Amino acid sequence: MRFFDIHPVNLVKALSMALELSINGMSRHHWQTAMICKKIADQILMNATEQRTLVFAALLHDIGAASSWDERQKIQQTDTFEKRSLGAHAEAGYLLLKDSPQLGYLAQSIRYHHDYWCGGNKSGLQGSQIPLVSRIIHLADRVQILIHHNQSIFAQREKILESIDRSSGIVFDPLLVKAAHEIMQAESFWLDLVNASYYENFFKTLDVYGSARYSSDDAIQIANIFAKIIDKISKFTAHHSRSVTKTAVFLAKLEGFSEDDVKSMEIAGLLHDLGKLAVPNAILEKPGKLTAEEVVIVRQHTYYTYRILEQIDHFEVIAQWAAYHHETLDGQGYPFRIGGKDLSLGSRILAVADIFVALTETRPYRESLPKQKVQDIMTNMVKQNKIDGNVLKSLFDHYDDAVLLVDTRLAVKENERFA
Repeated sequence: MRFFDIHPVNLVKALSMALELSINGMSRHHWQTAMICKKIADQILMNATEQRTLVFAALLHDIGAASSWDERQKIQQTDTFEKRSLGAHAEAGYLLLKDSPQLGYLAQSIRYHHDYWCGGNKSGLQGSQIPLVSRIIHLADRVQILIHHNQSIFAQREKILESIDRSSGIVFDPLLVKAAHEIMQAESFWLDLVNASYYENFFKTLDVYGSARYSSDDAIQIANIFAKIIDKISKFTAHHSRSVTKTAVFLAKLEGFSEDDVKSMEIAGLLHDLGKLAVPNAILEKPGKLTAEEVVIVRQHTYYTYRILEQIDHFEVIAQWAAYHHETLDGQGYPFRIGGKDLSLGSRILAVADIFVALTETRPYRESLPKQKVQDIMTNMVKQNKIDGNVLKSLFDHYDDAVLLVDTRLAVKENERFA
């Protein structure tokens, strides 16, 4: 079995980057929240093990809202921050992570990160019963939300401090508010938050967490979490990532890939649409033709998939297989215009798998297409030098088997590994 020596901070940073995606690029909400958490942790002399949990949980704290564009927008608005309904995405994040052997230790901290210090929470917890890590994330999250990036940070400092003071003993732990006051007296605290070039320095300070060895199976389990998030974006693509994965794995085996490479294909397939977290649900579910601007927004998803996955140590090949699925042999695909011999067999397989699944899925603008129509479309793409003819031949030589793999009616019974 293949193993990857990965710095955990690079893995969590990459996953966090996916949560930061927006139409206009990166929001950095999670990153800034993690930076504030680290400052508070240093101030209260939190030990290194707890700090690691704190920072990593902060980097993923809104994972439960990732599938819903509206929910993501809502939880970053100051006028809704005080509402206890925000706890719904915290619970969703907990449910996503709780059974993960690799990330499960972050689940409880995320679950309670909107619990009020004064009690009255669905959890039944109050005061010091709420995990310390959750309490710190709650406070840091609020500070970050209160920052308006179109204003001078120092013109906002007093208002932010006044806001958390008003909530001290009600929403937030008073001792943590006191610690926050102390660290916020330094101009550097605020300048670091708004300095876009500082983030890499911040992540470098986390190198002390060292590296860890992840097996291919570990990576597959983590990728499955994000595949769930991606596929939940739209009811029309509820099984898309896993269907593409199963098809790509099937084709990789037919093409003679080694067991290790088949597992790498599985990871790539599960994560190939990771960048779609930058695309609003309304666009993905639009029943009519997309506007030119909407097409550009959708097309950016493969770029972000690549930029996220390249952050992870030794994921170079996986990143290419995952992100090049809209590149074409004639070099006219997107986003990198890579073609010909520079387009590896792994990327060609994933491209064929993605097109096949897309054509056989019901979409908001059409029903699932029959075999002959799928074959006509994809054969024409071979003639236009868009996709690999040999890979397509393998697919249609085993078409009935491939269709069974992506039949969503069988998903519950036959696809437990991908659930």
